[in-house]
Amino acid sequence: MKNIYVAATGQHVGKTTSTLGLVVNLAERGFKTGYCKPVGQQFINIDGAIADKDAVLFSDFMDFSMNPAWHSPVVLGPGITKAYIENEAQFDFRGRIRKASQRMESTYDLVVYEGTGHPGVGTVVDLSNAEVAQMLDCGVVMIVEGGIGNTIDRLHMSLALFREKNVPIWGVIVNKVYEEKKEEIEYYLHRKFNKMNIPLLGVMPYDRSLSFPIMETINQAVEGNVVLNEDRLGNRVEDIVAGSLIDIDEFSAFRNILLVVSYRRIDEAIAKIEEIVEMKQLTESPLSGVIVTGDGRHARWYERADFNKPYFIENQIPVITTTLDTYGSVVKISRIEVKINTRTPWKIKRAVELIREHVDIDRLIEQMGRQDLLRQF
Repeated sequence: MKNIYVAATGQHVGKTTSTLGLVVNLAERGFKTGYCKPVGQQFINIDGAIADKDAVLFSDFMDFSMNPAWHSPVVLGPGITKAYIENEAQFDFRGRIRKASQRMESTYDLVVYEGTGHPGVGTVVDLSNAEVAQMLDCGVVMIVEGGIGNTIDRLHMSLALFREKNVPIWGVIVNKVYEEKKEEIEYYLHRKFNKMNIPLLGVMPYDRSLSFPIMETINQAVEGNVVLNEDRLGNRVEDIVAGSLIDIDEFSAFRNILLVVSYRRIDEAIAKIEEIVEMKQLTESPLSGVIVTGDGRHARWYERADFNKPYFIENQIPVITTTLDTYGSVVKISRIEVKINTRTPWKIKRAVELIREHVDIDRLIEQMGRQDLLRQF
């Protein structure tokens, strides 16, 4: 049986969440399933070595001992691409990947390799997703965002690189499809994919919970400074309310709300929140956190004592200050590309459930078996 290479038509289409779901669901079918990110970009330091952050996430979730040489053999950190172009002989990237695959494939029944970025990423160092999948003798599962015309166009373009390298395409998972359009999209994609001789493994609905950021991510987006309850930065955020607009009709839900408020209006905002809590008879604060905005000019416009409000302390609400004004803060937050990580366990659980509910794992296994059969002749 060949191994699986999970690729995507671009960034932020759900490659890591889909890979998580595939690994777990294949393991549930009885396969001893390993994971490797052969080429990474964003890394974390691990005991003096570096490893791709997605490999670290999988290590924590799947509870295996992280070994960068096996699970993240190549990381394209700052300056690597220019150094490679200057003198590629000093880099044995392919050797590292081969050693990692030999170790992984001797340990597991099946290895799921996660690609990086769009199919062409890595070309600068002769390690595009297609080149790596070919080298590892994998079949590809492609992840693409939901739609009809744009989905098919992007898929066709993305698969060209793999076909050029004669890498088999085992199927496509269409992600982030709005529930009300799911039936229609699935119908037309089935028809088109059958004509293109591409297996449609599943169509996964858009799940809003996977797009929820946590306060830590929001703090980074606004370049903030945590002044209270830093240990609560793992709180998830489901909605944003501006302090100047607090009204019961502005709340789409009454939980996990981020309050963005000018330092001049903190007390007024707290009073309104308390009024709503009493009116709705809530048992706990609806706030996940508070961003206190400045005037957009002065770096230090506050004293920490200004935020020691009893409401924030009693409800353990993280408070973050930023030099951005309220509008600038909301814009920055709205542009966040939310990624799954070790501090979002609910996303990991949901990713596994979505694959289990909407992807035909048995058909994928059948595709893998067919390829093995073809290789015998």
